[in-house]
Amino acid sequence: MSLPNINEIQSLNINELENEILNIKKELFKLRFYRGNKQAFKSHQIKHQKHRLAQLLMIRQNS
Repeated sequence: MSLPNINEIQSLNINELENEILNIKKELFKLRFYRGNKQAFKSHQIKHQKHRLAQLLMIRQNS
């Protein structure tokens, strides 16, 4: 699985962008919770979600 591509999110409107940011933050919380409780999860997902969040925030800032 490769890192998320920014081309996918450039076409989102502001409401979709805000919803996506909220979903990514929830997902990151869930992954950190799994790591803290030593539950099984794919550790590379944290990196991918953080990268995706940075992309979304950059697009929101430039809008």
